[in-house]
Amino acid sequence: MEEKKKRMQELVELLNRARRAYEQEDTEIMSNYEYDKLYDELAELEQELGTTLASSPTVNVGYEVLSELPKERHERPMLSLDKTKDVEQLKEFLGGQKAVISWKMDGLTIVLTYRDGTLQKAVTRGNGEVGEVITNNARVFKNLPLHIPYQGELILRGEAVIGYRDFERINEQIEDVDAKYKNPRNLCSGSVRQLNNKITAQRNVKFYAFTLVRAEDVDFQNSRLYQLEWLKEQGFEVVEHHLTDREHVETEVEWFSHQIAENDFPSDGLVLVYDDIAYGQSLGTTAKFPRDSYAFKWADEIRETTLLEIEWSPSRTGLINPVAIFEPVELEGTTVSRASVHNISIMEDLELGVGDTIQVYKANMIIPQIAENLTRSGVRDIPKNCPVCGGATKIHIENETKTLYCTNPGCQAKQLKSFALFVSRDAMNIEGLSEATLEKFIGEGFIKDFSDIYHLNRYEDKIKTMDGFGEKSYGNLVVSVENSRTTTMPKLVYSLGIAGIGLANAKVICRAFDNDSEQLMNASEEELNEIPGVGAVIARTFVEYFAQETHRELFQKLLAEVRIQQEEQNEQAQIFENMNFVITGSVEHFTNRREVKEAIEARGGKVTGSVTSKTNYLINNDVQSGSSKNKKARELGIPIISEEQFLQMMENGGKIV
Repeated sequence: MEEKKKRMQELVELLNRARRAYEQEDTEIMSNYEYDKLYDELAELEQELGTTLASSPTVNVGYEVLSELPKERHERPMLSLDKTKDVEQLKEFLGGQKAVISWKMDGLTIVLTYRDGTLQKAVTRGNGEVGEVITNNARVFKNLPLHIPYQGELILRGEAVIGYRDFERINEQIEDVDAKYKNPRNLCSGSVRQLNNKITAQRNVKFYAFTLVRAEDVDFQNSRLYQLEWLKEQGFEVVEHHLTDREHVETEVEWFSHQIAENDFPSDGLVLVYDDIAYGQSLGTTAKFPRDSYAFKWADEIRETTLLEIEWSPSRTGLINPVAIFEPVELEGTTVSRASVHNISIMEDLELGVGDTIQVYKANMIIPQIAENLTRSGVRDIPKNCPVCGGATKIHIENETKTLYCTNPGCQAKQLKSFALFVSRDAMNIEGLSEATLEKFIGEGFIKDFSDIYHLNRYEDKIKTMDGFGEKSYGNLVVSVENSRTTTMPKLVYSLGIAGIGLANAKVICRAFDNDSEQLMNASEEELNEIPGVGAVIARTFVEYFAQETHRELFQKLLAEVRIQQEEQNEQAQIFENMNFVITGSVEHFTNRREVKEAIEARGGKVTGSVTSKTNYLINNDVQSGSSKNKKARELGIPIISEEQFLQMMENGGKIV
């Protein structure tokens, strides 16, 4: 008995930690499959022992919201749904009743209130009792009607979601790998809870109604199905739904399971709710679940296979991700042979070793995951050297999660960003060399330094046979490389990727030395310090860069490849002189944060990476977020401004009006 109580406490702590990590820190310390399995174990123990801890996730609907959006208590608590993976339980739930079956969408639940035909209020689910008021953002959801025919008070619930295509598009625009969103749900949550609804509008958030809470003086014929059809008539998109009963529910579940692969939006299961409203309401609720509804989670198709290897995949941030490579198996209609393991902590939880017999499945029928390790031989052979550069690796622990990093600052994988900068529009402007292509060329050994890009013709035959390349695409690449040979000295200096040197700074420095390459390479800190807008830090990094013989040789090799043209001078008013900025988060009006940095530097300001007492402004479109930089700025009394406010400063001589 004592052991079971102890296990129950362990499960409560572990599940709460996993949920905090997922909901508040955007990290995963266990798979959905593992979470569900442990949750079910906890529920069984609680039933057996007749004990439920106050902090148990089986009775706590959610965590308190952490943002600084206005809060509002819901008129009635928004409860979770009891769940099953067994169709037979759905049949038991239905009995002799009919029910509406629909998608369980994986986004952010929103409560809307309309009065006199106009949207009055939108509130997130929050912790089920208190939500965040996001009315301003709801007004820019792509498909949400601001005005409807019905003139009474209407309250309804639905899901705000972002589709997979928009999720991929938005993530592609984020240069910083660590800032990319993990999944559409996290992106949707961040988008819906913005203070600047321009950002929300650009994210293509859609709203799908799934429950009518109240509408005065309307006869809904005691039918949930009729309510959804009525909401359609009011202009709402409603969640796809069918009417079913005990006899047909298995067929319906099968239909939805085939349909999920065609959907653009994420779904983690199905929902059944009794069509008979009065009957459903007469059943009341438990402490956590309404009795008129049931959630069905996909009974994951699980296959046994053998783990062949752990592939360690380095990224430009230095993070080395473990990927499980296994004997191919058929899952949900496709052949699968690899799955991300995310980090060392998950590997250790699974005791994952090469040769183990593992069970694999697709989370939400989409993403390959390891469900269980049947033989558990144990984690071994975590690489001590980076598979790309051979540099030493280091295990990093943060939020109780172990990850592996390459410690070599010169690692080619880390330099991918440098090569991407070199070919970017504001640098050498070479089209056809995406990061994916650069990664392939670096891996094949075609490119070891920037100058090698001008000699890709050495590998013409190999390149033409690579995926995504042929005669035409290779020809286009060659033309683009040749066109890039005509450039300016500031663009060439900027393309080197010297720390702190944006294009604006490069222009100022090159102008001061008459675009003379010898003077630039031999400039002293004192000379650079005398240039307005440069400063001691930039002067030091510039001198330190050219103090290295390898950098001087690279610069000279590049000079031999290009033709330098004189650049037209365009002086900017130094409105940000003696001002220090920090930029964080995604940007909307600029291509990337680098462009914001250049705009500041061109006007005499400085950009640093961390908030200190010397910082004048922190630029963050998510002004009210609880990020570490925002917290630090608030502690120091430093203004946090949006990109919109920064643009106002540029228009108003460096002042916010």
